[in-house]
Amino acid sequence: MGVLTEDETGLCELLGSPVLPVLSKSGDITIGGAFSVYTQTPKSSPSLTETPEPLICTSFREFRFAQTMIFAIEEINNSSSLLPNISVGYKIFDSCGSTLPSTRAAMGLINGQEKTFGKSCTGQSTVHAIIGASKSSSTIVLSQIAGIFQIPVISHFSTCACLSNRKEHPSFFRTIPSDYYQSRALAQLVKHFGWTWVGAVRSDNDYGNNGMATFIEAATQEGICVEYSEAISWTSLDEQVERVVRVIKTGTAKVVVAFLGYDEMDILLEEALRQNITGLQWVGSESWITSSNLALRKYSGILTGSIGFAIKKAKIAGFQDPQNHILKEFWEETFGCSFQPSLKGVKQCSGSERLRDIKNPFTDVSELRISNNVYKAVYAVAHAMHSMLKCGEKSEEIAKHIQDVNFSLQSGEKVYFDERGDPAATYQLVNWQKNSAGDPVFVTVGSYDASLPDGKQFTIKEMNLTWFGESKQVSRPISVCSESCFPGFRQAVIKGKPICCFSCIACAAGEISNSTNSAECSPCPLEYWSNEDHNKCVPKVIEFLSYEETMGALLAGFSLFGASLTLVVSFVFFWFRHTPLVKASNSELSFFLLLSLTLCFLCALTFIGQPTDWSCMLRHVAFGITFALCISCILTKTITVVIAFTAKRPANTVPQCSVLLQRMGVLGGTFLQVLICVVWLTLAPPFPHKNTVYAAERIILECSLGSSIGFWVVLGYIGLLAVLCLILAFLARKLPDNFNEAKFITFSMLIFIAVWVTFIPAYVSSPGKFTVAVEIFAILASSFGLLFCIFAPKCYILLLKPERNTKNHMMGRNQVKT
Repeated sequence: MGVLTEDETGLCELLGSPVLPVLSKSGDITIGGAFSVYTQTPKSSPSLTETPEPLICTSFREFRFAQTMIFAIEEINNSSSLLPNISVGYKIFDSCGSTLPSTRAAMGLINGQEKTFGKSCTGQSTVHAIIGASKSSSTIVLSQIAGIFQIPVISHFSTCACLSNRKEHPSFFRTIPSDYYQSRALAQLVKHFGWTWVGAVRSDNDYGNNGMATFIEAATQEGICVEYSEAISWTSLDEQVERVVRVIKTGTAKVVVAFLGYDEMDILLEEALRQNITGLQWVGSESWITSSNLALRKYSGILTGSIGFAIKKAKIAGFQDPQNHILKEFWEETFGCSFQPSLKGVKQCSGSERLRDIKNPFTDVSELRISNNVYKAVYAVAHAMHSMLKCGEKSEEIAKHIQDVNFSLQSGEKVYFDERGDPAATYQLVNWQKNSAGDPVFVTVGSYDASLPDGKQFTIKEMNLTWFGESKQVSRPISVCSESCFPGFRQAVIKGKPICCFSCIACAAGEISNSTNSAECSPCPLEYWSNEDHNKCVPKVIEFLSYEETMGALLAGFSLFGASLTLVVSFVFFWFRHTPLVKASNSELSFFLLLSLTLCFLCALTFIGQPTDWSCMLRHVAFGITFALCISCILTKTITVVIAFTAKRPANTVPQCSVLLQRMGVLGGTFLQVLICVVWLTLAPPFPHKNTVYAAERIILECSLGSSIGFWVVLGYIGLLAVLCLILAFLARKLPDNFNEAKFITFSMLIFIAVWVTFIPAYVSSPGKFTVAVEIFAILASSFGLLFCIFAPKCYILLLKPERNTKNHMMGRNQVKT
């Protein structure tokens, strides 16, 4: 037993000794107990000018805990294996559920004298260990005082995480898990059911304030917002309780987390009943969630469906009826009678009443949750004393031996403490339901084990749950500040509101959200785009000029029409190939020109359809070579015309241009373009390219030039040939009117150059497939211009004015003779 120092004795003198213990028994070893055998009658807070009323403790509260402690000690005394030949006694003081009586109880347990006001304390503690108290605030005081004398305290019901601080409470242990685990478990429970907007109410003491602070911290990490956090005390003024209930009633949260002790919950429920609060889902802490004193029909409309964590239910074999000297008071409390016949209006107790016929919190042993913690605490002390005596150590070492206990009860439950003096954190998930008689019952619907990995700590049977109301609900209640944002939308925080209050904004084009309540929209990959609902990325539409669309079909039709028309002209020229007009037009060059024009019309088809490696190279090479061939033919024809009509000799003596020279001119002009194309294809050939820059919502499949220089050199060479033709034709514009082919070549070159000069800005500025359409249009327009300007007048004479198709008319001799 701890020896008191001089300073500690002074503390005893200051506080004085408490009243007599309510229950006691001597023994070789004494275990102290501090329980709220009676409960304090609530008094309104006095004003500063009034003297506080004396503390009055009435009405039974934790009598069962005292019963359990005595029962466990008697079991140990009857055991032949645990503390053999050693009697265990007890001293149980009433803490009255308040700090001051708890302080006196602590001093009474430490001080060996029972009633010595004004006298000094004895030199030794009368107990080896203390079981209690129930409230965290009372236990803190008890632990701090007992810790001075190295007397271990084992609490059965104090859950404040602050008691795990070994610096402040070096000899404190408990058989109930710390709120460190319960608060986090409650946050995970709320998150599991999707409740992101909750109200909170707590006891205004160490238990409630510490527990709620931990809950709010854990809830914030889980993305849960607390609309309000109110505190009440069992000594609070009626106005304060009324205000708190009004806050709950006017709040928008449909779920209320109540981290309250039994007394505060009782006061809160009375006011909630008065204000007719219904339709709320209550989430409770272990202090009240399985309280039989609250399981009354008048509260069922409020509490039915409540859910929370409770200590595991257990059975203690042989534990039933009370057997002690305060049975008289217990009997009167239980049966509502009195053994004093003089009391009016109160029936007299006969002593023949049957406890088995009564069901109340003192006789019901089916819900032994906290009582089992008392049972475990007593056995923990016994095992520690057994180990200490076996080792021959002094009683001051008892705390060390309690720390090291590891044993199993008859029920198979293991008892041990971690380095902070806490047991394993395991809970049962309890749901308030109604039985067939309409009475509230506590139904276990799951469990929580903090020792398991994340994701496996919870086991919940949701099909067995009853939500708030009178019957089982089809779906769980919803408690959110803002309605969920569906896939395709994202959350946008509302300024000045918690993060759980948000507006839903549709994802931008090209972005998606495929889950509910997405904080951000995710951009689709480069080759994908958002669908109409913005909840899925789909492959982008691949766009190119195809034969199936109207524009592609029209351009292909004009291309084939131009080629067909050119073939018709070729047939006409072939049919009239022996006539003076065809001969004068240099039939070989004319047929070369018609062939090249046919190829020019047909090369436009290579620009239509899905680009491939071969089509990309073919379209630009075919365009460059065919137009080079065409303009080379026209250039050679122009040179021939100029030479023929500007000679000094008579016409019949002018030597005809060598056919070989004409062919060399055509082939030479074309060969240079072929050489340019070969170099282009060798160094940087055109290739298919997916253009995602111009249009974000679609992919434009186009032919990349590979080398822009190569393309513009090809085009520039064609332009150079066209300019030479224009210059030569312009010089020959005053030739005889009857056959002024140079004039028609001049017009054709003007149209050709105008088309391609206009093409350059249109080509550069046109988007997507319209770039290809502009190029095709330029090809067709220039080809039609050449065809009509050069061959239309000749076909007109060949088909409609055959009388002009004579040699004399071609030379203009009829007009000279006249």
